[in-house]
Amino acid sequence: MTGFIIVQPQVRPFVAHIQLNRPKELNALNLQLMQELRDALRELDADEQVRVIVISGNEKAFAAGADIRQMAGLTAMDMYNIDQFATWDAIKKIKKPLIAAVSGFALGGGCELAMLCDMIVAAETAKFGQPEIKIGVMPGAGGTQRLTRAVGKALAMEMVLTGKFISAEEALKSGLINRIVPVDLYLEEAFRLAAEVAKQSPLAVKMAKESVLRAFDSTLDEGLHFERKNFYLLFASDDQKEGMNAFIEKREPVFTGK
Repeated sequence: MTGFIIVQPQVRPFVAHIQLNRPKELNALNLQLMQELRDALRELDADEQVRVIVISGNEKAFAAGADIRQMAGLTAMDMYNIDQFATWDAIKKIKKPLIAAVSGFALGGGCELAMLCDMIVAAETAKFGQPEIKIGVMPGAGGTQRLTRAVGKALAMEMVLTGKFISAEEALKSGLINRIVPVDLYLEEAFRLAAEVAKQSPLAVKMAKESVLRAFDSTLDEGLHFERKNFYLLFASDDQKEGMNAFIEKREPVFTGK
């Protein structure tokens, strides 16, 4: 356990769990928490015994936004020099799949952090929103970009310009999240999904994640070229041989990540 997060390297075989742990502040994302999260993710990304990472808060809140008290008195130059979004850029580079397990509020930076993950499992109580407009600013950690790509221009514009929250049901219908489960099962369901991914070839999973993310940052032709390159590259791996031989032999594959 560190200051504002709790790290469990093995909650299931090859599945790690990071819990945001500022309960009194509804897990508000201050600079220290984000730096701890970045460092923990980097360490788990380098750990061969970890293949998937689940990030959660608690039942009341995944994260209810950035720490406004920490930012309120800063100037534009202070914000520029702190460069607090450098930690977000580092998290984007994590190669292993990240699953957000969301219960309660995922607002502002909390919503942006959930969207920075690769999949989102939500409890029935989950609320998503980008309410920065209500305090005279706007999203700064990807809220205008990832939200628009996830839910479309119309809903993203309404959420960003009015600060409207959406329910788990609305988030599911709009394509923001993967599934909804009862609040007492949301973390278990995230672990179950993570375990399902962790059974696959670690190399193929990393390259597949990389290829899906490339779809958001490139043209179709560029994305197809990137996908094809990774597809061919996997034929240099032991996991490809094991996976195809296991299919032919009608047995479960044993992937090693090599």
